[in-house]
Amino acid sequence: MQKIIFISTVHREIGKCNSDELFKIIEGIAPEVVFLEADDQTYSSYEQYLLSTYGVYHQKLEIAAIQKYGHSTSFEYVTVCDVELSDAFHKKIKIACQNRKMQSLIDNFKALEAEYGFMFLNSQECVDLQEEMRLLENIILNDDVLDKEVKASIEAYENSMIRNIYDYSRNNKFSSAIFMCGAAHRKSIIEKIEKANNEEQLNLAWTVFGS
Repeated sequence: MQKIIFISTVHREIGKCNSDELFKIIEGIAPEVVFLEADDQTYSSYEQYLLSTYGVYHQKLEIAAIQKYGHSTSFEYVTVCDVELSDAFHKKIKIACQNRKMQSLIDNFKALEAEYGFMFLNSQECVDLQEEMRLLENIILNDDVLDKEVKASIEAYENSMIRNIYDYSRNNKFSSAIFMCGAAHRKSIIEKIEKANNEEQLNLAWTVFGS
């Protein structure tokens, strides 16, 4: 049985959400495969050279953590993003973040990230706060057309990640893996994992970290 643990992350270090803490989690799981919300350009050959020659770690938190894991363990690094989020998504975020109430919610979220680290990012509280921010985003924009475009973009983005994980798993043997993805996707990714378990012929044993 191929086992995959889904871990919610953040892409840049803040307080207890740092590469050392994530490395400890990864090391404790000891995966043979690391699926990451990233594309093939995220970890370039030049950045690999910087690590091997000068010990310079990647700016992306998750990659820095797996670089540390790679010092003592061999594993397969698999990027799962081949669909980009649309301009509509970035437009919506830019507009929403100008709102003072949204700024307050974001500041609170960041404070919880810094204080409680990955335990917060992998909690129901994190999901609830993300949902609160999405509801406020919709109120701020009040634009059904833009909202539909954004939802379609996110849906395609997340579906591609799940599809790529299943495609890799069909063609490669492994016992244990992790899938790291930004916490903003936590609720919908969990729902997509449950749907895939019912629809896919390949039986992957998913575990949600923190549940």
